[in-house]
Amino acid sequence: MPVAAVDPRYPIGQYEPKPFSIEQKIEWLADIKFLPLQIENAILNLDEAQLQTAYREGGWTVHKLVHHVADSHMNAYIRFKLGLTEENPTIKPYDENKWAELHDVQKLPVNISVTILHAVHARLYETLKYVTDDDWNNKTVFHPEHKKTMRLWFLLGMYAWHGKHHVAHITSLRERKGW
Repeated sequence: MPVAAVDPRYPIGQYEPKPFSIEQKIEWLADIKFLPLQIENAILNLDEAQLQTAYREGGWTVHKLVHHVADSHMNAYIRFKLGLTEENPTIKPYDENKWAELHDVQKLPVNISVTILHAVHARLYETLKYVTDDDWNNKTVFHPEHKKTMRLWFLLGMYAWHGKHHVAHITSLRERKGW
C-alpha cells in the first residue's frame, strides 16, 4: 500500500485544537520552552546558500522562516500578556508576508532572530507556566481578522504547533537535500 505524500506546507499536519488536560498542558509548555533550541539545532551548520533555499516550491527561504518565527512569537507573547491582563482584548493582526519583506528580515543574519527567540521564549514560558487551569479555559482574546474569540488554551496549542511546524519545514528540507 503506497504511503500518502506529506503536504510540504504542513509537514506535521495542520493545527488541531485539543481539549484541556494537564498532560497536554505540560507537553505544549515544553514545546514553548524548547522551541529556540530546536530552531537553533535545525539551522546548525547551514551555510548562506542553504539559508537562502526555500523550504518548498513557492515557500519562504529558511532565512525568512527563522525571522518569521521570531516575529510571530513576539506577537504571541504580547497576545498572551493582553489576554491575561485584560477582559477579552482585541489583538492586532499583522501581514506576515509584508513583514517578511522588510529590511530587518532581508539584511540581518538569522542569529539575531534566534537570540530574540531565546529571550522571548524565556519570558513567555515564565509567564505561561503560572497560568491557572481556569484561566486557560476562561481567559480569551478577540482576533478581528478571524472575527473569533479564542481561549488562551487555543493559543497555547496553536503557538506550540506553530514552532514545531516551522522546525519541521527546515528539518524536512535538510532531509530532502541531504544536508
